[in-house]
Amino acid sequence: MKSFTQHTGIVAPMDRENVDTDAIIPKQFLKSIRKTGFGENLFDEWRYLDAGYPGQDPNSRRPNPDFVLNQPRYQGASVLLARKNFGCGSSREHAPWALDQYGFRAIIAPSYADIFFNNSFKNGLLPIVLSETQVDQLFNDALAFVGYQLTIDLERQVIVKPQGDAIAFEVEAFRKYCLINGLDDIGLTLRHADKIRAFESQRLAQRPWLARTLQT
Repeated sequence: MKSFTQHTGIVAPMDRENVDTDAIIPKQFLKSIRKTGFGENLFDEWRYLDAGYPGQDPNSRRPNPDFVLNQPRYQGASVLLARKNFGCGSSREHAPWALDQYGFRAIIAPSYADIFFNNSFKNGLLPIVLSETQVDQLFNDALAFVGYQLTIDLERQVIVKPQGDAIAFEVEAFRKYCLINGLDDIGLTLRHADKIRAFESQRLAQRPWLARTLQT
């Protein structure tokens, strides 16, 4: 998992409440057993005017010019600004995969669906919770200034605006530790690889029959 310490990026404002996971990555793209390639279908039904299906050439699609991510001023955006209850709906882990693979490193919103919120941390995506008043102000700023950028400093737990003003945010200590060190659940386990190998060696020495294979 990619570590997250500090990130500066263009902000894309998505002015919609209750954006569900089927909107983030529609159900037809969940057939893939790979963990890669979902970024090109992020917000597929809003982002394109034609129907999307797995395996399409993205260059053959008809982009929706009115959708925020297709507007030139938001090209290369890596910070998503959203409204309340972002990531509601089904619990598909493909939603944070798609956001991450598109290029987003962080989301800022007043609230999130619990499962999406947890899945984001486990996949290297930082979901930041701010008050609705603070989010409203960021929407105003992002719409007012082309190329509007924010710097997110996870170690200090602040969002720094272009003029230098800082907005503090909360993040649970263990989740912060995992993001800063790039540790997902597997990475956390592998920190103890030496102890695991030692335990397995001792177990086989005490119970050698466990190493036997069945003969057919």
